[in-house]
Amino acid sequence: MPYIGKAPSSGEFIELDALTASATDTYTLQYNGANYKPETVNNLIVSINGVVQKPSSMSLNGSSLTVGATLSSSDTIDYIRVLGHVGSVITPTDGSVTSAKLDTNIAISGNLDVGTIRATNGTTAIVIDANGHITKPLQPAFQAVPSADIENLNVSGASNTTLVFGTERFDTNGDYNNSSGIFTAPVTGKYQLQYVIRLQNTDTDVTSYDFEMVTSNKAYKVRFDPDYGDSDTASLTISLSILADMDAADTAKLQYYQFGGASQTDVDTESYFSGYLVA
Repeated sequence: MPYIGKAPSSGEFIELDALTASATDTYTLQYNGANYKPETVNNLIVSINGVVQKPSSMSLNGSSLTVGATLSSSDTIDYIRVLGHVGSVITPTDGSVTSAKLDTNIAISGNLDVGTIRATNGTTAIVIDANGHITKPLQPAFQAVPSADIENLNVSGASNTTLVFGTERFDTNGDYNNSSGIFTAPVTGKYQLQYVIRLQNTDTDVTSYDFEMVTSNKAYKVRFDPDYGDSDTASLTISLSILADMDAADTAKLQYYQFGGASQTDVDTESYFSGYLVA
């Protein structure tokens, strides 16, 4: 609602500029040198000669205040205090309350109804649907599988090879590189990493198979010592699940070692490498 002159103040307590009494009953009210127009005379506390005046004994016309009697230069106008709407309940306009008006520490004892939680740049971090289900659209998560059977593995001794699973079933932020087989942590946190390796055409002469989950600061190894008699067509499944403490830009990959045996061991497409951020 527009106003002519100063708009009414709510909850505002100010003291107007000092006035010098003279042989008149009307005085111009000013605040910081500018004419001031209170809303009503009832918003004023006027003290003259140490006595607070009754509002009914005064009148107000814009910025002109008329007191109950003509004063003289021997009188003293002690102060004039202006009160806003004390105790009024004000409903702010929709969208007018900004974060700057809120305390940085807000305690909520009742229910907090939220549908979306966003970062300060507007990016959605958490979504809560009507059934109370929580999803994190940008939570790092991936799963990759071999694009085809990885055939004729034979890496012996201290050498090793990185298993590259070239087909992504999903990859939320593109953190897994399906060309190198390397996952790069986008943020610091605890990551659940796991692999399931299904081997075919294993060789009876193999002393052991080693599969390592290698991160930037630690290697997690599973070793399997096969014993299949005379059969060279056996299959077996090796799996590992770990909770890894990773910094942003740390990496994780699968490495394979084979000790002994011929180069005929295969990793089939039912294998997978996956991971996600826990916390």
